Amino acid sequence: MEKLRIHILLVEDSLSDAHLLRQTFLHADQGQWRMLHVERLSEAIEISRVNSASVLDNSQFMSRRQRRFDLVLLDLSLPDSIGLDTLKEYRAAVPDIPVVVLTGLDDEELALQALAEGAQDYLVKDQMTIQRLVRAIRYAIERSEILNQLRESEERTRQALAKEQELNELKSNFVAMVSHEFRTPMTTIRTAVDILEYNSNKLTDDRRIKYFGRIQNAINQMLHLLDEILFLSKTEAAKLEYKPTLVNLENFCSELTDIFQLNAGSQYSIIFTSQGESTQAQIDEDLLNCILTNLISNALKYSPQNGTIWFDLICKDRLATFQIRDRGMGIPLKDQSCLFQPFHRASNVGVIQGTGLGLTIVKKCVDLHGGQIQLESEQGVGTTVIVTLPVQ
Repeated sequence: MEKLRIHILLVEDSLSDAHLLRQTFLHADQGQWRMLHVERLSEAIEISRVNSASVLDNSQFMSRRQRRFDLVLLDLSLPDSIGLDTLKEYRAAVPDIPVVVLTGLDDEELALQALAEGAQDYLVKDQMTIQRLVRAIRYAIERSEILNQLRESEERTRQALAKEQELNELKSNFVAMVSHEFRTPMTTIRTAVDILEYNSNKLTDDRRIKYFGRIQNAINQMLHLLDEILFLSKTEAAKLEYKPTLVNLENFCSELTDIFQLNAGSQYSIIFTSQGESTQAQIDEDLLNCILTNLISNALKYSPQNGTIWFDLICKDRLATFQIRDRGMGIPLKDQSCLFQPFHRASNVGVIQGTGLGLTIVKKCVDLHGGQIQLESEQGVGTTVIVTLPVQ
């Protein structure tokens, strides 16, 4: 197994002391030690943090292989800092590199304070031997690695607990949502069935058709809920795949608009416009249908009767932008940051039925395309949702 070199940063303003330490390392094992010497605390902080920033972007903790230095030998009396403040300032700026304090004072109280402030060890210069120095460095590095591993383990445990709490909350929300959303259609079905069973001879044909229609609508409502739950479970289990095909977006959106307009009748007006030289796109048609169906359905659901929905398609620079705008009830500002979370519904929806899954599903479909979604809304004014998808 390859032997790791130990890289040490010596922070010492005395050139004679620095020279003696260099000689000590040379006698200990010339091939194992690498030492860099600086004279000021500001230099030590700057050079220690050169490699730290890029590593800490991806991980909270650094291993020995990631750090530029394995250990810092820090004199407490420097031109730009004196005493324990030297250690405090360095540890605050560079918390992941172990520190062994160097001092000319044999002061037990100072040594204990240094250890309390995060130093791994404390060495008095005129009492230092090769064996003591090497042992202090090795133990300091080992203790630092153990502490890092403990912190990493603590962080993983904390994240696991947070995830478990999140899952428990989702389960509770799911049970509450399903219980609520199934209760209404089930009650409708039971009531209609009772009327048809016990009063069938008293009902006209029109009344029978009306009750059968209510049953059918209630069943469709429950099936839609089940479809949403199954779709969401596929995305969570990473079983939903992005399968692009060549789609004429203008024709696709125009046909979708016609379907919604036919179902809405005269109660709503849906205006579709298209801009762009070419609307041919490599895109997942099923996922796109899911995105637009949910967004247009929401625009209709939360708009007053006789309202207008604007549906715009813009194809430009290899991007397809879909914009759905309404003048409905809008979304309170306090709710807007949570709209893509499962089961979350705006606080002003009142008795309007819904699962709180629609925008969650839309967001996942957009992410599978590598696209973006933006939502702008003002309560009492309306909502605009903009989805941008790459077309290739």
